[in-house]
Amino acid sequence: MRLSRIVGVALAALALLVLGLWALAPQWFTAHDPVQTDLAAAFLPPSAEHLFGTDQSGRDVFARVVYGARYSLGVGVGATAIAVTVGLLLGSLSGLAPRVVDTVLMRGVDVIMAFPEFLLALVVLAVLGPGPVNVVLAVTVAAIPAYVRLVRGQTLSVREADYVEAATVLGLRRSTVVLRHVVPNTAGPVLVLATIGIGTCIVAAAGLSFLGLGATEPTPEWGLILAGGRNFLGRAWWIAVFPGLAITITVVAATTIGRALQARAAGRRLS
Repeated sequence: MRLSRIVGVALAALALLVLGLWALAPQWFTAHDPVQTDLAAAFLPPSAEHLFGTDQSGRDVFARVVYGARYSLGVGVGATAIAVTVGLLLGSLSGLAPRVVDTVLMRGVDVIMAFPEFLLALVVLAVLGPGPVNVVLAVTVAAIPAYVRLVRGQTLSVREADYVEAATVLGLRRSTVVLRHVVPNTAGPVLVLATIGIGTCIVAAAGLSFLGLGATEPTPEWGLILAGGRNFLGRAWWIAVFPGLAITITVVAATTIGRALQARAAGRRLS
């Protein structure tokens, strides 16, 4: 691996570590209350007291961005985990089931994947209604088809492997073969894709909150903070810029780690 790539991966890992600490223990990084308003301190620029300045209600933007990591990362990781689990189940079923079942499942996946993920999430919210919980469900539903297709392809490949055939010849039950050989050997590529998918889910959730379909005030959520600052860009640019940077850094860091894992996995296959 080239030095530049190593440095990039190290910086991405460091960024994700800091963001993870923000989500787990935000009180370690700021003493300000993210929802405490002070109209007398509204629109203060970045300073030693308020690192990211204050918003239109006098709330500390740095505190809101730090505390917002818990919500945004929670949605991204939670939605991805559920999508991966469902994708493993449905993808394995499609790859091992009779041709009729496989055809029906995959045609359904093809129809769903014809829609962009964000548009699909909007459709789900249109049915379920807005709200933080429904945002997680919407983002999860939009992410599932990609994992189903990947797992199905991996399952079709693995089930023809010699060790799977040997296990079947030895008389192991089909469920044992699936759990012991098929699922573990399909999970690796899925987890690599999931690393990248976390960033996609975070962007989708932030976009939905930006449109007013997710978290509501005064919840410190990156998309909501960004939406609150869009009308004050000329007067107080910091309100929108810093949560936007948090989203960008998170997505770039997650994607960098995911691409590095993909390259490593590809190198192992070639060696």
